[in-house]
Amino acid sequence: MTDTNEIRTRFAPSPTGYLHIGGARTAIFNWLFARRHGGKFILRIEDTDRERSTDDSISQIMESMEWMNLDFDEGPFRQTDRRDIYISHVDRLLDEGKAYRCVCSKEDLDTKRDAMMKSGKKPKYDGACRGKDIAADCGKPFVVRFATPKDGETKVEDLLRGYVSFKNDELDDIIILRSDSTPTYNFCVVVDDAQMGISHVIRGDDHLANTPRQAVIYNALGYSLPKFAHVSMILGKDGKRLSKRHGALSVMEYRDRGVLPDALVNYLVRLGWSHGDREVFTLDELKRLFDLDAITKSAARFDEDKLIWINSEHMKIVPASVLTPLVGGILSARGVDAPPGEIEKLSPLLRPRSRTVVEIADSMEYFFADTIEFDPKAAKKFLTREIAPVLLELAERLENIDFSVQSNIEENFRGMVDEKDMKLKNLAQPVRVALTGGTVSPGLFDVMAALGKSKCVKRIRAAAKYAQTPD
Repeated sequence: MTDTNEIRTRFAPSPTGYLHIGGARTAIFNWLFARRHGGKFILRIEDTDRERSTDDSISQIMESMEWMNLDFDEGPFRQTDRRDIYISHVDRLLDEGKAYRCVCSKEDLDTKRDAMMKSGKKPKYDGACRGKDIAADCGKPFVVRFATPKDGETKVEDLLRGYVSFKNDELDDIIILRSDSTPTYNFCVVVDDAQMGISHVIRGDDHLANTPRQAVIYNALGYSLPKFAHVSMILGKDGKRLSKRHGALSVMEYRDRGVLPDALVNYLVRLGWSHGDREVFTLDELKRLFDLDAITKSAARFDEDKLIWINSEHMKIVPASVLTPLVGGILSARGVDAPPGEIEKLSPLLRPRSRTVVEIADSMEYFFADTIEFDPKAAKKFLTREIAPVLLELAERLENIDFSVQSNIEENFRGMVDEKDMKLKNLAQPVRVALTGGTVSPGLFDVMAALGKSKCVKRIRAAAKYAQTPD
């Protein structure tokens, strides 16, 4: 039996696809609320939709949760493993006259629905089988419907919206058990939340319409209602329902694009929650600061540019022990042999210029390459025949200096520029292309010191040979 004063939240995804950011934010809000109040966070897989639910989706959801560091205290529970519990509750409602069997055919229901819509009425079941006391051995396929009270109203408190009232005569006699004896979503949710002692249900406001349907079932079963908090939906920048065209991807796709888990959590929390004007939070800070009273009622708008900016800020503070294996994994997948110690040495040079882990890997790859592929446009512009002898002379000079003192590199480089009466950029850019393959990099002398004498000399000579090659 759970402690009635304990905060208990849950995340209950349907495993019909990958975990996208809307579901991820719901999980984060529930997890943070439980952690903030020393409560429990429960993971439940709502897989009653047998046709669309897949084990692959469950694996993806679990992987996404683990990657975001959203640990759960109980579960994962699968609804398909709890069928006997649901059936016992259905039987109880049948015995108490609070549910009934319905043998209406789909064709009859469709005909009645069309007629109601044509007459301007709200389409719902007309209760044709209610009160008939149809037996289980009636010889016809049947569903079980909940006998919704027809008088009065159902009042539910929402922690974000205040009290919300619904007239009972507007509610339908919803199906709680299908003809194949599988229970339905709205019924399973009530039984699960009650049995698991869920104290707070934090979910998207697209579920607000389900709340009265579930509330009357809670009452019929004699269960206390949890506290509800319906969070506004996430919209695209254009104010329309969020979709992939707004840049919204699954959690794992953001991981693969080099977004850090703490940064994604940080950004998704800020979609609907605030703490002053602050934008960047660590996970520990969020666990200490998050609460429902700072959640806004207005819909949040997804902005991928803002997400990447948040990630760039986290890139500056993520420990090397976390960043190094992430970068190493990307480089390894590309066939690049990059020792962890070398990655860690290069990271301070590249972090300030990188917004994602992938960008760090991109900018680090040329440090470990045996040969450099030149960007065609950069090579055409900077690796000219005129610069070839200058590059060869620079290579000779570099071979005779001590690279362990970085100032030696810069002094010799600038000295050669002065001797030849050149502008610094007219030698620096060809050398940058020679060393990195492109025209963008950290400071040239920092790059040269990090590469070391051998690679610098070898690459500059290779670039000079390339520049001398006829078109």
